[in-house]
Amino acid sequence: MSMIPSFFGNNRRGGSSFFDPFSLDVWDPFKDFPSSSSFSRENSAIVNARVDWRETPEAHVFKADLPGLKKEEVKVEIEDDSVLKISGERHVEKEDKNDTWHRVERSSGQFTRKFRLPENVKMDQVKAAMENGVLTVTVPKAEMKRPDVKSIQISG
Repeated sequence: MSMIPSFFGNNRRGGSSFFDPFSLDVWDPFKDFPSSSSFSRENSAIVNARVDWRETPEAHVFKADLPGLKKEEVKVEIEDDSVLKISGERHVEKEDKNDTWHRVERSSGQFTRKFRLPENVKMDQVKAAMENGVLTVTVPKAEMKRPDVKSIQISG
């Protein structure tokens, strides 16, 4: 397994994945290393919350898988009129001293994802909805003004 991030290859939809200049995610070279420390378990959270970003003729639509989170535990913000920020926190379950844990795979802690938005969006009309652990953020596009084209008659 290569430790260099792959900017080209196959993604889950069968197309090619590529470097996304709009994504503000930072590559973590240690994210795939196994670790049994409680630090990684408690702080990894859904750091790599999976987000799909698709563009339709009318809007940019983001879908984030946030299983087990309530809408009150998630924040959607626009920073500097150009960056969509999705963040939240999954809290650690209360441990009962009489319980014996055999496996802990579900993560807890904070997460943040940021995406630089293109200029042709209506920042004041962003909508977010959460259903069945999936957050959908819709960022409507502004109408692109088409340049006036005036034909000039050529004399001669």
